[in-house]
Amino acid sequence: MLDTEGPEGIKVLLQKGRNNVPMWLWLFAVVGFYFLFRWYWYRQTLQNLTDKYVFITGCDSGFGNLLACQLDGQGLRVLAACLTQRGAEQLKEGTSQRLQTIILDVTDSESVAAAANWVKLQVGDRGLWGLVNNAGISLPSLPNEWLLKDDFLKILNVNLLGLIDVTLSLLPLIRKAKGRIVNVSSMAGRISLVGGGYSISKYGVEAFSDSLRRELCSFGVKVCIIEPGSFKTLLVEPKYFEKSIQQIWSRLPAETKESYGQNFYNTCEFSASFLKDRGNFDH
Repeated sequence: MLDTEGPEGIKVLLQKGRNNVPMWLWLFAVVGFYFLFRWYWYRQTLQNLTDKYVFITGCDSGFGNLLACQLDGQGLRVLAACLTQRGAEQLKEGTSQRLQTIILDVTDSESVAAAANWVKLQVGDRGLWGLVNNAGISLPSLPNEWLLKDDFLKILNVNLLGLIDVTLSLLPLIRKAKGRIVNVSSMAGRISLVGGGYSISKYGVEAFSDSLRRELCSFGVKVCIIEPGSFKTLLVEPKYFEKSIQQIWSRLPAETKESYGQNFYNTCEFSASFLKDRGNFDH
């Protein structure tokens, strides 16, 4: 006969009841609590958005353009860097007066320095709350043997070295605001599926971001990476792929063309034309 009298008896009964609860029920409770917490966490919104400045590169089109418009609509003070005057003007047409634009070539250190000084004047003592390194290119992305050193540098100068230059130039302002850095990387920064500088540059972005994150965490600065998949931006516009393939192929030595063969070239062209079936490329 089990003695259930007194504190010890109650303890035994509680323990026995706990042991009778099925494991799947405990698992269900834990998973449910996890998703409830996530739901609550992501519903939290930031306050005083109108006092926060965000600098975004590559705002002529694509992700940068969309993000600039969205953040402007939410009330943040967007500082949008565009490569062309036309891109800057088109962006201004669809946004509020809060959004300011500047022409920036991330491969030009003087242009980067001028943009950093401009940002400093805009933000004043508040510092820079957010930096989004979005500017990037993907071409040429073809078999390594087909490419020249300059083909690799063309991509690295934009996607990696330009990103580093912009980040280092703005770090004091980001540190002052205890802000965050968002670097647009890619799944190509984890697995290299094609030759050229694109995957190399994205591997570099991942490494730079990881080291920067550890260095700046004690200052209250967050460093994040976004790895988009295949989205319909100008980065994967079929006509640019086709033009790049044709230009690179035309300059190859006859021996290289013969080694790879026409079928290989046709496969590359087919890969570019396949993108046409992905939908309309509006950005």
